[in-house]
Amino acid sequence: MSPARTQLRMERPNLDDLPPVRVPPPYTIRTYQPNDEVPWTELVVVAMSSQWTVEDCRRDLIGAPGFDPDGLFFAAKGDEVVGTACAFYEEKLPPDRGTVHMVCVHPDHRGHGLGYWLTLATLHRFRERGFRSVHLRTDDERLPAIHTYLKLGFQPVMIDESYPARWEALMAILRGGSA
Repeated sequence: MSPARTQLRMERPNLDDLPPVRVPPPYTIRTYQPNDEVPWTELVVVAMSSQWTVEDCRRDLIGAPGFDPDGLFFAAKGDEVVGTACAFYEEKLPPDRGTVHMVCVHPDHRGHGLGYWLTLATLHRFRERGFRSVHLRTDDERLPAIHTYLKLGFQPVMIDESYPARWEALMAILRGGSA
């Protein structure tokens, strides 16, 4: 078994020139409502093969000092929650830098650009709150997500010695080559 790899880091150095959020029908985007911990947890368990529980969500997301109820976005199809992304603030960061957190879409609803629209919604929320830049963490195997983040103006951040080679391999794959 290989050792766990450090998650990749990406940043969007500014929040200028954000396009409008235009979610394709029949989907909509809404923000957090009381008791959304239940559908959020159900979604991340399926979409991310996660072990999160409702209690974990309440403690580590909803109950965290950096939680913004108007920054937790849900993509919905009717009443069904099918995607999520969170505009989160981590206290260890500068006060004008946010974190795009927990972006995921249910496997049955991928391919409709929901990750793009959800992430864009978080960027708009950060700008509304006066943030100047944002960052995120992701994993090498999340190629569609990385492609989306690049399209939204995120750039790789090289803070680990393994990053240059990993990014080179990922960019070759995204360009249609092989690693």
